[in-house]
Amino acid sequence: MTEILFYHLQGQKLEGVLTPLIEKSVERGWRVAVQGTSEERVDALDAHLWTYREDGFLPHGTWREAEAAQQPVLLTVSDANPNAATVRFLIDGAALPADAEAYQRIVLVFNGDDDEAVAQARGFWTEAKAKGFAATYWQPDEQGRWVKKA
Repeated sequence: MTEILFYHLQGQKLEGVLTPLIEKSVERGWRVAVQGTSEERVDALDAHLWTYREDGFLPHGTWREAEAAQQPVLLTVSDANPNAATVRFLIDGAALPADAEAYQRIVLVFNGDDDEAVAQARGFWTEAKAKGFAATYWQPDEQGRWVKKA
């Protein structure tokens, strides 16, 4: 059964939360897709993943590349899955993919400081529960650690 995790950002930048989550997924041997809603956002994330650490980078590519299918992490604006990802991250309001049940895990990251993003995440929560997915809700505590709230 597909597990859907909702990560509620509060006063945090997406890149600061998303990058360690992607790293953990890659460490577990999972192939990852990160779906955004704009090419500009995906391009910015692409640049970030090459430069966020002085001692390394996170191997990845974008949907535009000929070798997209070989990428361990693929950044995209569509719900296609050319790299056979088992984990899909949805950012900036990207909707649940039509083939959501094909994934081991879907991680929806939303901005808790944006009322529209919160309302949209609630809609996705209702949709996930209606489809029978195992949905969990995560929020940071005072120390910034993720705590399962539902």
